[in-house]
Amino acid sequence: MSNKSQSSKKRKKSEVSGSETVLEKMKSKTPWIFGESLRKPKIKFPSLKARRAIDLPSPSKNLGLILIFIVLFVLQTGILYIIYREPPAVGANADGEPIFLYPNISYQFIIEGIIASIVIFLSSLGYLLLYQASKYVYDRNTAIKILALGFILILVSFVTLQIMLGIKTQAIREFLQNLIRYY
Repeated sequence: MSNKSQSSKKRKKSEVSGSETVLEKMKSKTPWIFGESLRKPKIKFPSLKARRAIDLPSPSKNLGLILIFIVLFVLQTGILYIIYREPPAVGANADGEPIFLYPNISYQFIIEGIIASIVIFLSSLGYLLLYQASKYVYDRNTAIKILALGFILILVSFVTLQIMLGIKTQAIREFLQNLIRYY
C-alpha cells in the first residue's frame, strides 16, 4: 500500500489532468512561436515585512474629507489675495452706504471672498449629497429627498454666484435699478 501512495506522489505533471498552465498549453499547440527554450521562470520572492517601532492609528476617511474641505475653504476665500493686497473688509459708496461687493471685477473686499467661499462650499456639499443619494438605491424616498436637496444647493449656489458676478460687472445692478423704477 505504501508503494501505491509513493507512486501516486511521483506522478509527472503531464499525467495529472488539468495541471497544465496556459503557457504550457499554448506551447504544445504552437511550438513554432515559443520554441523549446522559452519557459516561464518560477521565482519565489522572499516576503519582507518592515517592522515598525510604533503602530500609529490611521485617521478615518471622514477626517481626511473634513481637512480637505477646510483647506479648500481657506484657499477659496482668497487668503493669498488678502495677504498680498490687504483689501478693506467692507466698503462704502458715495452716499456712505456700505457695499459688500467691490464694483470692479479685478478687486474684492474680504467679506466678498468669504461669502463666495461659503457659496462654493454649499455647492460642493450639494455634489456630496448627490453622491450620497446613490447609496440609497433601495430606499427610493430617501434617495429622492437627498437628490432634491443636493440639486437645490447646487442651483442656489450657482444662481448666487452669477448674481454676485453680475453685480460686480454692473449688468445686474442696472437691471435691478430698472426693475425698482418700474414698480
